[in-house]
Amino acid sequence: MYHSFEVDGVDHTLWLSASRHGYRLHLRDEVIAPVAFTERSDSSGILTIAGQSEPVRFVIDGELIHLHIRGRTRTLRYIDPLGAYAAGNDGTCPLVARAPMPGRVVAITVSPGDSVSAGTALMMIESMKLETIIRSPQDGIVERIHVKENESFEHDAVLVTLSKEGF
Repeated sequence: MYHSFEVDGVDHTLWLSASRHGYRLHLRDEVIAPVAFTERSDSSGILTIAGQSEPVRFVIDGELIHLHIRGRTRTLRYIDPLGAYAAGNDGTCPLVARAPMPGRVVAITVSPGDSVSAGTALMMIESMKLETIIRSPQDGIVERIHVKENESFEHDAVLVTLSKEGF
């Protein structure tokens, strides 16, 4: 799954992939391996990148992550993939909920014509044995469901189209 963070006004997209020795970090065209994080219960942990370990302290405040490492504090803003897709809609085109990763539909919890509020669960998907709830990015009416239960889909596929008409 792709993740985006804003640091000092610049967006960075990254993702993790499994490897024999933990995970690989993909950042732009660079692959950094192995990567691991061991969390402690006191908002701290050990970040290990390519064999180098560093103590880290962090505070998560909504979409903001305050990270202290190597004597410096950085603030990262997590950009929710589904919210980013929804923000691209300007009101003239349909509002859609897109797949943040490839996967399969486990359950659909709404029907066409249903009125939904921002955050309402639209469906549950599964990807790499991880279940994720796809939520409505904004208030609206379910116009169309593009997938069926047990159907597979690719990253960025339109799963649900919403309409503001009649809301």
